[in-house]
Parts: sequence; structure tokens; C-alpha cells
Amino acid sequence: MKLQKISGLYSILKLASDAKIPEWALQSDFFSISKSSEELSIVCQEKLVPNNINANKSWSLIKVIGPLDFSLTGILNSITQPLAEEKISIFAISTFDTDYLLVKQDRSERAVALLKARGFEFVQ
Repeated sequence: MKLQKISGLYSILKLASDAKIPEWALQSDFFSISKSSEELSIVCQEKLVPNNINANKSWSLIKVIGPLDFSLTGILNSITQPLAEEKISIFAISTFDTDYLLVKQDRSERAVALLKARGFEFVQ
């Protein structure tokens, strides 16, 4: 399976469930927005997040090269298992075509090395 480390740093933030989606988040090269009755969660480039927003910062983004067929099973598990064994936490996002993993920036080099050792190929 092929993976790609996306350049830049990302933040994960939580807003009130009734908050409007901020325009600055939509300017990110990659963003994900999820809403529930409890919260509005946003992942976007860290450089766009205003200083007054409480955000969990310094995440690296890894993309699973897709598209992935909906009938495939165990893809996230095959990636997250070696990371879990090394106590590297992740934040996962799925889209229609593929999956993305966020790994804390200070653990990203270790995560890439572990995944390469398990046979994953990283492409540019």
C-alpha cells in the first residue's frame, strides 16, 4: 500500500455545535469538518488558525493513496496497529476515496520509519 506524507502542520480544533464554519478553515489545502449535536470539529492547516482559537496543534498528515474500494477491509487497522504498538497516537479521517492519518509532528519521523519497516511505500 502506498502512503504520502503531506507537507505542513495541521491543527485539530473543537467549536460549539452551533458555531458557524469559519472562513479561514476553508482556505486550507486540506480540511475536514465534522458536526454532531455536541461539537463542530475542524482539521486544517495550523498557519490559518487564529491565535484566539483553542486548537491541538503540530500534527503531520499522512494520506493513503487511493481511491480505495468500499469492499476493502482492515486498511486503517494495518496502518494503525504498528503505530499503536509503539504508543504513537493518531487522529483518523476518512473521505469517499481514501483515508488520512494525523500523527503528532514530533512522532511523525518515527511513524514513517515504522510503516516503511512494515512494507508501506511512501511516495512524493
